[in-house]
Amino acid sequence: MLEFGTNGQAGAAPAGDLIKDGSEATFVADVVEASKEVPVIVDFWAPWCGPCKALGPALEKAVTEAGGKVRMVKVNVDENQMIASQLRIQSIPTVYAFYDGKPVDGFQGALPPGEIKTFIDRVVAAGGGEAGGGLEEAIEAAEQMLAEGAAADAAETFAAILGEDPMNAAALGGLARAHLALDNVDQAEALVANAPAEIAEAKEIEAAKAQIALARQAAAAGPVDKLRAAVEANAEDHQARYDLAQALYAGGQVEEAVDELLELFRRDREWNDGAAKAQLFTIFDALKPQDPIVLKGRRRLSSMIFA
Repeated sequence: MLEFGTNGQAGAAPAGDLIKDGSEATFVADVVEASKEVPVIVDFWAPWCGPCKALGPALEKAVTEAGGKVRMVKVNVDENQMIASQLRIQSIPTVYAFYDGKPVDGFQGALPPGEIKTFIDRVVAAGGGEAGGGLEEAIEAAEQMLAEGAAADAAETFAAILGEDPMNAAALGGLARAHLALDNVDQAEALVANAPAEIAEAKEIEAAKAQIALARQAAAAGPVDKLRAAVEANAEDHQARYDLAQALYAGGQVEEAVDELLELFRRDREWNDGAAKAQLFTIFDALKPQDPIVLKGRRRLSSMIFA
């Protein structure tokens, strides 16, 4: 692994100076020395390079959103051929990440925003920091608003995040769920239906789709008392039990809904083309993976499947 000496201009870049143009004269100070405090990404580019023009701004945006956990130095290879040669830059754009004076990661060619974010997170982690920050903190704040019932404020925050990062699956899924909480089911459905292809299958989008499907079912759910009475009168009335589960979920009794679906699966797993199992998975997808209802429900379902 290539390592540089420390002769030359010493001293790390100011904390607020996240992005700067570098040169052979300042490389040691701006990259080698500065990377002993925080990881530094070096973007090797040239004015004539088309992919560089797309990658550079995307990198700058990602670095800015990291909130000081990583810095960036841009090096024009036409003007700094010695350093480009020393680092064996054979094509551009080429990006190296330095930490503690040494290269720790890198890539060649342009990347989509999602992969750039992943790269930044790796670099931050390599420097001993926690990935995320900036938009991630805003997402956490919006989720807290949603949990506390401030759905309109949450929707506004998620929308603002999407304005900064249209490919943010967590923000798009959150915005859809906020609209659900506001009873704007059609708007929520339109959001996930028109999700960019790059994030259309992200877990956050799938969770929002599951919640939308359940909301549609809830709108048609019958009264719980009537359905419960029908099940008590005939335990083999599978449609009544299935409808009861939908009504329970619509009323916020999620664990009870899961219990009824598990009982239906136990009695007749093939009923209505496996509708009980499919509905269970829809509910599990709508909840957080570590939700106790999900963990317990999946364990019980697995024990029945493999019994």
